[in-house]
Amino acid sequence: MSISIILIEPKNSGNVGAIARSMANFGFSKLILVNPKCNHLSQTARNRAKWAQDVLKKAKVVNKIPKLQTLVATTAKIGTDYNIPRSPISPAQLSSVCKGNIGLIFGRESIGLTNQEIQQADFVVTIPASKKYPVMNLSHSVAILLYELSKENHTAHIIPASKADKAQILKLLNKTLNKMSFATASKKQTQKTIWKRILGKSFLTKREAFALMGFFKKLK
Repeated sequence: MSISIILIEPKNSGNVGAIARSMANFGFSKLILVNPKCNHLSQTARNRAKWAQDVLKKAKVVNKIPKLQTLVATTAKIGTDYNIPRSPISPAQLSSVCKGNIGLIFGRESIGLTNQEIQQADFVVTIPASKKYPVMNLSHSVAILLYELSKENHTAHIIPASKADKAQILKLLNKTLNKMSFATASKKQTQKTIWKRILGKSFLTKREAFALMGFFKKLK
């Protein structure tokens, strides 16, 4: 399992440094900054990072969310069953299903992630904080999820489906859905969104992916 921590437009260099320290604490080193609004190599960031200076120095600065095998969005603003993109899993569930090349996306300190950014993810995870004050400090949120992800993984020998495998399944699935009749175009789009989320949450193995491809080809 390879985990990349992706921060969207972080403004507080101290938070970035604290996140680097938490990453080092739990054995993670891949930090990606998307359009950062602060200097991640500032003295403040380096002071907060302590012995995790290498994490800061090796951090990648990019202008958009990278394409990884699986993208997981984090949010305190969860939705109902009808708000499919914001229908979350728990941190405990995340630790049991994460395999392969994972990108864990954290939003801005002020507004978190936009709906458009969440749409890019395969699914959403949320930390079950108090309903009276559910929004946590960014670095604290990262630390909690990294703790969950650092737990012993008993399925490292299983080969996960690649992003290309899942894209092919979705392509075959969408072809099937396009041949079906729906009352409205939005209902068809809802089906496509739901199936994308199901595939993302399922963390298919390579063998399972091939079996699904064969099934949808037979439906044709």
